[in-house]
Amino acid sequence: MRCLIGFVLFWIAIGMFISLFIESVFLSVILILMFLIFGFNLFCR
Repeated sequence: MRCLIGFVLFWIAIGMFISLFIESVFLSVILILMFLIFGFNLFCR
């Protein structure tokens, strides 16, 4: 479980770093929703 939490926190940090370079808030929200849905599907299957 600790490994999974570390993995998730690492990718959250990567996503926050990438979002610093995206000017559009709308595009950021779309990317966040897309990755949440994709990650949820990968994790639950």
